[in-house]
Amino acid sequence: MKEEKIELVFTRAKFQELSKTEQDLIEKAKNAYLNAYAPYSGFLVGASVLLENSEVISGSNQENAAYPSGLCAERVALFYAGAKYPNTPIKTIAISTKSKTFEITDVVSPCGACRQVMAEYQQKQGQNIKIILHSPNDEVLISNSVDDLLPFMFNSEKLRKF
Repeated sequence: MKEEKIELVFTRAKFQELSKTEQDLIEKAKNAYLNAYAPYSGFLVGASVLLENSEVISGSNQENAAYPSGLCAERVALFYAGAKYPNTPIKTIAISTKSKTFEITDVVSPCGACRQVMAEYQQKQGQNIKIILHSPNDEVLISNSVDDLLPFMFNSEKLRKF
């Protein structure tokens, strides 16, 4: 047996320290969560995806009384970007949250399913996707690769039958 380590790299910043492009992307994510359909949890999430062609696609979480039928903001935005611009690489995704029922005091990170989707898009395009996680108190965590959020993505070439 051999023990190994994985090092994760991220940057902690305040909203005001970000570039204008990053601030704008977060603002679009915040605007997106205003359209969230979250009558059960009161937990609003917005995501904005910046594509290489400078287009920005935003999405919000959409809940459903049959809980597994809902969809996270990250996947709404990523799937729409993939459907509308299938061959355009994703540069950055910004995610912001707000709760109607409790105070969020820290950065909220994507669920496992969203991390897997981001990882597969990153693998498909052959270049890293920057992830910007924004909290209501303007704290920000930035990762320059999905690998830092999901170092062991589910992946197998044997799943591809073509």
